[in-house]
Amino acid sequence: MSLAISRIDARGQDLSNRLALVRRRLSPQGEVVSEASRRKTIEVFGEPLSPPEVVARICSDVRQRGLAAVLEYTQKIDGVPLTGESVRVAEEELRAAHARAAPGLLAAVRRVRANIVEFQTAVLHRDVTVARPGGVLLRERYLPLQRVGICVPGGAAAYPSTVLMTAVPAQAAGVQELAVVAPPTPYGANNPDLLATCYELGLREVYRVGGAQGVAALAYGVEGLPRVDKIVGPGNLFVALAKKYVFGEVGIDMLAGPSEIVVIADQSARPDYVAADMLAQAEHAPGASVLITWLPELLDAVLAELERQAAQLARASQTIESLQSFGALVLVDDAPAAARAADELAPEHLHLYVQEPQALLEQVSHAGAIFLGPYSPVALGDYAAGSSHVLPTSGTARFAGGLSANDFLRHTSVIHYTSEALRDVADDVRVLATVEGLTAHRASIDVRLMERGGP
Repeated sequence: MSLAISRIDARGQDLSNRLALVRRRLSPQGEVVSEASRRKTIEVFGEPLSPPEVVARICSDVRQRGLAAVLEYTQKIDGVPLTGESVRVAEEELRAAHARAAPGLLAAVRRVRANIVEFQTAVLHRDVTVARPGGVLLRERYLPLQRVGICVPGGAAAYPSTVLMTAVPAQAAGVQELAVVAPPTPYGANNPDLLATCYELGLREVYRVGGAQGVAALAYGVEGLPRVDKIVGPGNLFVALAKKYVFGEVGIDMLAGPSEIVVIADQSARPDYVAADMLAQAEHAPGASVLITWLPELLDAVLAELERQAAQLARASQTIESLQSFGALVLVDDAPAAARAADELAPEHLHLYVQEPQALLEQVSHAGAIFLGPYSPVALGDYAAGSSHVLPTSGTARFAGGLSANDFLRHTSVIHYTSEALRDVADDVRVLATVEGLTAHRASIDVRLMERGGP
């Protein structure tokens, strides 16, 4: 098999424009949808709407008509007739799935949960108090969100790992109410392993609804599904655009696009390892897999491995299509140039497969998660390490980070001054209030000090 993956010789060149093109195509604004999705849009709406138009239509309808609209779109898009009673997975069904689950799966879920709890608890924000002379106390107070919605994909594969990587950080933060939505498919809310994982983690609110209608139901609330405070979790383009549409009504974690990996490799890298990592992300289909190196012979060796390994995969055709559409083998001048190129892409996953990964790490600023050395494949972060696999994509790692327990906290400043402390700072408040023309602000200080014979 000959793999027609893009090869870019960027030695002595600026990669910015070429890398930006890849990034744009994979962003939520790139509107990467399958031909089947385009046909479904025409079938459901009677016209070839763009993805943002589809999402606006669905979200607006759910807001106006509630559960009836959710059930209608579930029937039209997923082909599944549901009622107000069957849209929620019964606790008995969750319990039964858990009872039938393979012991190995449940044991793995427990071990991974422990890893996540350990890490997420360690990074969790704690209250901070600052005391100043005169009786000033400033406090930053952290409290968990009350209710969170979790989107779990279910189109091409089942994702118990997404439940772990979203629900467990929320639980570590102290969130009490978690509502899971997943499409009514064999890989979604009808998947026994997914349901067993939910039950093992103590999740009892699971709904058979996905896509934009699932996001809208969480954001606005419908009969039988109260609205949430924040929506987290990955999904396809329509889920990402729906999260963008409802932002402001509720919080969201991020606008995530298809999966990405950038591998920087040197002479120490095994070509079969590098190819395996690239294929692991490409099989999400779509997914971007990029190798950056300064060794032409490594590009050739990795390409040969990609061709050999891809042919053996269960999702071979989708993976190969993804590599050919969004993959790249990039040749640069040296390691610093590779680091600059990776920073330009700001990828979801960055694997530093070089002899001195810690040294190269200091040259990189932008990535959702960074994996060091030959024995830290991205799959560890996807499944077991303890950091969340919900990560920024499409270059947004320049300003955003991965989901963590801290994203489920809201923080409030608490301010306490005594009369003495107020007098000490009064002149500064007066000066700024006067400059801004806000005389009532200044007066709210003056009235307190005049009562006590102050200036």
